[in-house]
Amino acid sequence: MNHSHYPKDDSFRVSLNGRYRIANLWQGLFFSALVIAILSLVALLYNVVDGAFGYVAYEYKHAPSEFTAKPLDQLNKQELLELLKTNLSSGAYKKLDNDKPMGERSKSVLVTLVLERLFQIDTKQTWSMTDSILHSNDIKAEVADKYPKAILEFRSWLTPVFLTTPMSSKAEFAGVRTAILGSLWMVGIAILFALPIGTGAAIYLQEYADKNFINRIIQTNINNLAGVPSIVYGMLGLAIFVRTFEGFTSGSMFGVTDSNGRTVLSAGLTMGTLVLPLIIINAQEAIKAVPDSLRQAAFGVGATRWQTVWHHVLPNALPGILTGSILAVSRAIGETAPLIVVGASTFISVDPSGPFSKFTALPIQIYQWTTRAQSEFHSIAASAIIVLLILLLTLNATAVLLRNRVQRKY
Repeated sequence: MNHSHYPKDDSFRVSLNGRYRIANLWQGLFFSALVIAILSLVALLYNVVDGAFGYVAYEYKHAPSEFTAKPLDQLNKQELLELLKTNLSSGAYKKLDNDKPMGERSKSVLVTLVLERLFQIDTKQTWSMTDSILHSNDIKAEVADKYPKAILEFRSWLTPVFLTTPMSSKAEFAGVRTAILGSLWMVGIAILFALPIGTGAAIYLQEYADKNFINRIIQTNINNLAGVPSIVYGMLGLAIFVRTFEGFTSGSMFGVTDSNGRTVLSAGLTMGTLVLPLIIINAQEAIKAVPDSLRQAAFGVGATRWQTVWHHVLPNALPGILTGSILAVSRAIGETAPLIVVGASTFISVDPSGPFSKFTALPIQIYQWTTRAQSEFHSIAASAIIVLLILLLTLNATAVLLRNRVQRKY
């Protein structure tokens, strides 16, 4: 064999050094891409956190001394109840008591009611965390000049009360409890609808369907549907689940009379339809990854195709299928456009109690708050984004743990 075309001596070293330079260049480019991705993520998270903390200047429309001589934080639960009962109208107090018995409410909730209904906080201005830290003295001087009667405090808008309080027209007292419950209901319905149907469709296409023209068309359309804009699915949900099947989604066929088709069930089914192509494609890939020798071995000992699929293919493909469900949950919980079309409420203070309830969701709540002009709404929107990210990571972590457990089992 003639090896004369290979470089030798000096030319070999030059060639080798050139190849190393090219390799180092590509390594540097790949590392730069990683650094840019990490910096982008850090910038996003910092921007969110920056809005959820910072100085707030506010005044009371009614001085606390008009209602109590003791500082609010020194009042016990019974004194707070008496304060509310004495100063609220009988109708307002009765309405609060009917929503939830006042005696069963925590001290922090009663304090919030006193601030909202009696003292009535009037927020003058808010500042970001960065400005609050770097320009603290300037902010204090500005408040003393512009709002001499205002109270200035460094506040975390993300508090336990924020998580357990329903929506309010005042940003200082608004919470995300109703939105969290709405999101959980919606994602639960979407997965219960899409996961079995998507897995079944994937099994048929991968294990049973012939490789003919019609099935290739079906496969192509499923792949295309995974990239369809979410607003299109919202229009589909409006036409089918809200209007055509209103009797079912409103609950009227089950005796529910105080609802229409714009329920959490319609939203869940719409989101299930949205993520269905994603689940089918991921499930197909997971089934395809199961070694064909496993199928042949099962057929060799007399197993039917269904026995082979149920006892051998599915158990080995289940971790990959669950990975697809994680991606589906991630997409479903963050979508906004379909929910707006289907009819999610932008202001609702009643928790969803079932699939036929009116609803809102965290993305809708965030969108509604960011469109408000007042800066305090932008601060609670940033806090809601943090809650949404934590909820998403929690659901994903649960799915990952379940997948790993299944993987160890099989």
